[in-house]
Amino acid sequence: MTEQPEVDSGARVSPVRVAVVQFEPHVGLENLKANAAAVEERLTAAADDGAGLIVLPELATTGYVFESREEAFAHAEAVPDGRTVQTFVRLAAERNLYIVGCVVERDGERLYDTAVLVGPDGYIGRYRKTHLWNTEKLWFTPGDEGFSVFDTRIGRIGLLVCWDIWFPETARIVSQMGADIICIPTGWVWTPPPLYDSSGVCMAAHLTITAAHVNNVFIATADRIGQERGAGFMGNSLIAGTNGWPVDRIAGPDEDTIIYADIDLSETRTAPIWNQLNDLHRDRRTDLYDQMLGYRGAAPLPR
Repeated sequence: MTEQPEVDSGARVSPVRVAVVQFEPHVGLENLKANAAAVEERLTAAADDGAGLIVLPELATTGYVFESREEAFAHAEAVPDGRTVQTFVRLAAERNLYIVGCVVERDGERLYDTAVLVGPDGYIGRYRKTHLWNTEKLWFTPGDEGFSVFDTRIGRIGLLVCWDIWFPETARIVSQMGADIICIPTGWVWTPPPLYDSSGVCMAAHLTITAAHVNNVFIATADRIGQERGAGFMGNSLIAGTNGWPVDRIAGPDEDTIIYADIDLSETRTAPIWNQLNDLHRDRRTDLYDQMLGYRGAAPLPR
């Protein structure tokens, strides 16, 4: 019998440095070049610090608060052939990166709030935001392509956008589709007070932590900061581990910063059972409710 080599239980199978970018973009055609330069500067800085997967805030190159559908159209571009996605493609190839960004996508006469994923070999895929917030409903069409999880060399990457995290079905479905990490560009806006708890953490950050915890999945949320046409933004970008707790720290409400976490994406599939009788995924009562909650856009993957 051939002796099998010992397996180092501490070895990292799918190591990657994840970065979430937090800064203040500005809406308006006159700000497009400055926004693009700010994004490229931060992508370069994160790559210089060893990041292999970088998540940007929602609509980071255009700003967020449009005043009319016409203005939203003026900021829109095709996916994947538009200027922003092609910049991501170039940087990802140059620096061997995976980048998750978010753009105003134009498809004919329809606009979508669209997250995109690119990698070292080019454009990988997109996700059109499912749940629209406030005046987004006046400019954008709700996502019509379902949820997205993409196989990559570093693991399976799922995408959501901002307001989606308030709906527990979204992270549940994407995790059941096999995501190792869910990347979420966000633009969390001020809501009726209190904006933060006593430790300076907003509700959206708590929801991110909860979604990661109950699904045993990494979640990386990149929010923006500042104020724009009367809307204020929360900050609090973070990377939650499979147990829900932030891997590094939660960014402050007004920080222009990049948060990093060195993680092993295989932990999503190998996260320890809670005890000898309980495991969050195994304990689901799929005899009482559908494993995919009625979603028919993709089949579940075993974990």
